[in-house]
Amino acid sequence: MDPTHHRPEEHGHGGRAQDHHDDHDSPAPPPRPRDPLTPDFGQPAPALARTVRLVSGDFLLTVNPVDGSEIEPCPPGERPDRPTRRTAAERAALRRAAAPPVPPGPALPRLPLLERQEERERLVRLLARGRSVRLTGPAGSGRTALLDAVADDCADLAPDGVVRLCGYRKTPGELLYDLCATVYDAPLLRPERSLLLELVRDIGAVVVLDDLEFGGAGLDELLDATPECAFLLSATPDVAAPSADSRLDEVFLAGLGRGSTLELLERAVGRVLDDEEANWAGDLWFESEGLPLRFVQAGALLRQRDQLRADPHAFEKNGHFTQATAQTSAQATAQTSADAPFDAPVDDGGADVPLPSLADGAAPAALLASRLSPSARDTLKFAVALGGELPHQAHLPALVGDTHADAALAELVGCALVTAVGSRYRLAAGVRAQLEGSGYADEAAEYARTAAQHYAWWAGHPSVTPERVAAEADAVQAALAALVTSESGAAVLLARTAAPAFAGGLHWGAWERALRSGQEAARNAGEVAEEAYFHHELGVLALCGGQLDRARAELEASIGLRGALADKRGMISGRRALALVADRSGGTPPGGRTAAGEELPEARYEESASPLGGVPAAFAPPGPSAEAVTLVAGKAVPGAGPVPSRRSLLGGTRRNLVAAGAGALLAVVLGTVVTLGATSDGDRPDGDRVKTEQSAREDRDGGGQSADEPPRDFTDGPRDPGRDGVVGTADDPKPSASGAPSGRPSTSAEPSRKPTNGPTGEPTDKPTGKPTDEPTDKPTDKPTDKPTDKPTDKPTDKPTDPPTTPPTNPPTTQAPPSSPDTSDSASGPAGSP
Repeated sequence: MDPTHHRPEEHGHGGRAQDHHDDHDSPAPPPRPRDPLTPDFGQPAPALARTVRLVSGDFLLTVNPVDGSEIEPCPPGERPDRPTRRTAAERAALRRAAAPPVPPGPALPRLPLLERQEERERLVRLLARGRSVRLTGPAGSGRTALLDAVADDCADLAPDGVVRLCGYRKTPGELLYDLCATVYDAPLLRPERSLLLELVRDIGAVVVLDDLEFGGAGLDELLDATPECAFLLSATPDVAAPSADSRLDEVFLAGLGRGSTLELLERAVGRVLDDEEANWAGDLWFESEGLPLRFVQAGALLRQRDQLRADPHAFEKNGHFTQATAQTSAQATAQTSADAPFDAPVDDGGADVPLPSLADGAAPAALLASRLSPSARDTLKFAVALGGELPHQAHLPALVGDTHADAALAELVGCALVTAVGSRYRLAAGVRAQLEGSGYADEAAEYARTAAQHYAWWAGHPSVTPERVAAEADAVQAALAALVTSESGAAVLLARTAAPAFAGGLHWGAWERALRSGQEAARNAGEVAEEAYFHHELGVLALCGGQLDRARAELEASIGLRGALADKRGMISGRRALALVADRSGGTPPGGRTAAGEELPEARYEESASPLGGVPAAFAPPGPSAEAVTLVAGKAVPGAGPVPSRRSLLGGTRRNLVAAGAGALLAVVLGTVVTLGATSDGDRPDGDRVKTEQSAREDRDGGGQSADEPPRDFTDGPRDPGRDGVVGTADDPKPSASGAPSGRPSTSAEPSRKPTNGPTGEPTDKPTGKPTDEPTDKPTDKPTDKPTDKPTDKPTDKPTDPPTTPPTNPPTTQAPPSSPDTSDSASGPAGSP
């Protein structure tokens, strides 16, 4: 984004309404320079994106506002040194830099601290003994002024001096980081949780914490982490109380007495009050319960009344008119009491301007604002639109459109409409509600949109440092909160430019809040690419904080959205961060990747992938000598979740992949061997089939391998049925001695291992026909549907007594089948010639 090419009216800067490109009388602006082909042509290079490299724990984080932050393990050479303590002079300079800006113009008088001496001495005594104290009082009771006085008294009590912190919208973790950054010098380093606790444990300081917003367990966490610190906490009664065992001393701050309020009012006005004004102040004391803020604002009302009595037209240029000033305009013009000092009594000959009503004294914001300058009133409208946050005075000229608008801060501080909160200003207690009732919120959406456009332009400018953007975090977040639902596009742009600056400025609490607001706005606006960016940044932030489950969810959402958009660079960045999450959690990231980001191989088409329901058991013939084959397969357990997918089955280590592949291959081989005979064609003659008991042997003449001839005793019964006429009974004639195998006789239960040949060396018997449906005592031509009673012997690779004469028609050479699909491709011997 180039901030030098935006029109002023696009960001609320004022200027002409028409586009300067449409004005033919004015010269056209010069075109933007092209990217130089070579660097020595003298053309200016385009502005690079503002990236920041910082160390968070053992990670090296590169904040990239374009594609998303890059996170990687920090190399040894990039690791910073251990943080060092700041000196007293460095702490003093840092404290002066963190103070709220001084309003321009003459210095305002410092009001005294009335009726607080007892509380002041008590707080100093408790802090000197190392005790922590909580000061509780309503808004506007003067808690901040009392803290300033106590901090000056305790400057030399602790080794690390006094540390001023602001707890407005801060968590215990953020306050610990603020305390560490105040005492230790650690540029571009955000310590991890363990190092942070180690550093703050050694801090010995008096910590003055104003505007605390939490109690209970959060307050216990803060106190337990800093045992060497003494805390002076300031909170309102609506904040949660400390726990019972927190060992905190409580000091309650009430309103001032009537006499003290009259004295404070006279100091604020600058003169002695008359009887009428004193009676009015007494009624105001009863109405406001003695809150000092109300009397400071009442003093501003009386000063404005004095100016009107001196000059009825004093506020005419500001648009304020009253009936009383119009009637006495001629008389007031002749008076010269405007030159009289404030401490002098008012002349009786002045204009008769009535006192403000009691209602105006109790809620004076609308009346005070009506007598301010137009720039001050516009500033109040911006503050109301931003939820009470006042933009820095350096932004007021650009927002209001007046080069002298920064002087409006002095008017607002002088009227006590704003109060200091940390290093900035915001509307005082009750002022926002009073201004909203007077119509200052009617154009809140327009003012919020103007502020968002300005901050988006300013935060993305290369000349603005991340620390300056982090100092304006509250106003930026208020603009985001106001536009998330109404102006989602403007909110996305602001979050997109401000969030990287918050990260680079080490204000990670504001970074997280800006990312979540931007994510919601992007979802409302339908900007998928921006939503993916915010998911990625939230995942990186969670990874830096050690929240692995949240980091994994955010990064997976970002990768999914960027995958739908074909954003390759964004997906690579997200996968790298997801690999670090898997490395920290000790697992393999989803998507088949190792912890180092290496992809696991997918199951190819030739590999055997495990089915979803597990691997089915292979067929094994039963029998006493059959070996049980055990296959380890996944089995779905009821209540154990969904069946794992194919990718998740392959998401383990390489050793598991090899074992799974070997088991699957074994199941295929066993199924092939067992079912070979069952899948052959029974209509073809037995001599044209390769049977399971045949083995391949190599021909002696070098002609390759050939299938052994089937043994006649194993497949064919004798031709003579015997006396009973039934083939296969005990009275069938036995084979001749010459045809029997040497070493043991051939029986029907144990077939011979070699074929029986006749005198000519040719087989004498032929197959008997097709196998029967029922099993018999002898094995048939083909394995039947039911296994036999006894298992057959495995065929040997070579017969014990080869035939003396080779067959007339040699068998076809055939290798052992490799799959069930080739069971019918081989043929056996042709039989007798």
